[in-house]
Amino acid sequence: MSDVLDEGPFFHGTKADLRVGDLLTAGNRSNYRPEVVMNHIYFTALVDGAGLAAELAAGDGAPRVYAVEPTGAFENDPNVTDKKFPGNPTRSYRSQHPLRVVDEVTDWTRLTPEALQAWRDRLAAILADERGEIIN
Repeated sequence: MSDVLDEGPFFHGTKADLRVGDLLTAGNRSNYRPEVVMNHIYFTALVDGAGLAAELAAGDGAPRVYAVEPTGAFENDPNVTDKKFPGNPTRSYRSQHPLRVVDEVTDWTRLTPEALQAWRDRLAAILADERGEIIN
């Protein structure tokens, strides 16, 4: 698997309508900087973290959270871990290998419209700051 000390389960948030067995792959545009094509696929061991990602994802579809399994090695996501913040409190990871969808999760905490707007405002402020660069 990898050197990461997390057994999961793992989750991915998106607005895509996926099926069990589908593979999520790198090479898609960033939800936060659409001009950036991502070299990794991102996931977390926190279901509500995946829910937040789903709520903030680009697109018009309904936010969805999927239980996923990595098909290869993965690493701590440097966008929210040691390169920017100490440790990995969000239990966020990324991989260049696909993630396999194993189930859709429906019991995650949805954000209120006010909380979602606060996150969008916070994200916009981070991305407006030169330090808000995505580590790809």
